[in-house]
Amino acid sequence: MKTLLFILIAYLLGSIPTGLWIGKHFFKINLREHGSGNMGTTNTFRVLGIKAGLVVLAVDLLKGTLAVLLPIWFGGAAITPLAIGFFAILGHTFPIFAEFRGGKAVATSAGVLLGFAPAFLLFLALIFALTLYLFSMISLSSVTVAIVAIIGVLVFPALDFILTDYDWLLSLIMILISSIIILRHKENIHRIKNKTENLVPWGLNLTHQQKK
Repeated sequence: MKTLLFILIAYLLGSIPTGLWIGKHFFKINLREHGSGNMGTTNTFRVLGIKAGLVVLAVDLLKGTLAVLLPIWFGGAAITPLAIGFFAILGHTFPIFAEFRGGKAVATSAGVLLGFAPAFLLFLALIFALTLYLFSMISLSSVTVAIVAIIGVLVFPALDFILTDYDWLLSLIMILISSIIILRHKENIHRIKNKTENLVPWGLNLTHQQKK
């Protein structure tokens, strides 16, 4: 019963549509009608500005971290906290408070890793930053990190690097999380191939996307 309660709380936490609510209540802007139409962190930065973007990033991270830490703090869960954190990611992707049309799961997934495997998250953050500098695209950086995460959980334990032991549940959930992130970026991948993806004003833009 306690495990089901943690799962429900995790899903409801993930379902909080941070960018959508902040846009509507503080800026009178519906993020779904501007920019990429997504209610996640990247579109919030693009449409509402740096301050709003940072708030959305922080809250979306916190949603994932809290989902992992609550069963650790209060105990009694019959499954690993990582599995409970996965339901926060599902909530973010398919939020009950926003017609089941959510974000792309990157920030909340990072929050889950922050609570469960912070060293692995730090490694992935470095990969994200490097990819962003080279190619100037949040979307490509997110997809790259998702792929590296899958490789990491499968290879790193054999090398005794960051992840020292094989954990089949961690591997399975990371594959699921990464798959969700990649699938949610399907349109971005199409635009990258056509060299029309949105850029951030930083980095080398090595693929020569047309800046917007």
